[in-house]
Amino acid sequence: MRVSLLAIGKPRHAGLADATRDYESRAARYWTLDVIEVREESGRSLTPAVVKDREGQRMSERVPADARIVACDPGGDSLTSEDFAGWLGDLRDRAQSVAFLIGGAHGLADVVRQRATRRISLAPWTLPHELARLVLAEQLYRAGTMLRGEPYHK
Repeated sequence: MRVSLLAIGKPRHAGLADATRDYESRAARYWTLDVIEVREESGRSLTPAVVKDREGQRMSERVPADARIVACDPGGDSLTSEDFAGWLGDLRDRAQSVAFLIGGAHGLADVVRQRATRRISLAPWTLPHELARLVLAEQLYRAGTMLRGEPYHK
């Protein structure tokens, strides 16, 4: 099973960048993980809607053709770690690839959201996109350990 994590931009804060890389490398022990950083649009002299649309177009071009698209969105389904792991395990058992999409500072573009077969919420509140990427990477790692019966998840 291939898991793709597409995110707008790179983590700017050194501590978040280190933690994100750490959990992405841990998650890669359990999933074939592709991290795809999509160039962030400069917001100078552009409206938020234009920024979001341009980022969405670039993101759409980078989504693997065979992947089930999951939008990380505050209005999406709330899952427990156990439910998330079970859902990923089902996809793995059916040999389906999945692409998780995290928008930029202005969120996900409609063009991306409309292609998604599922929307999930990473928290009941809005997260900065850099933190959302860290949370998702940690949950991918946690799900892998749970599915293998390893002791990380207590």
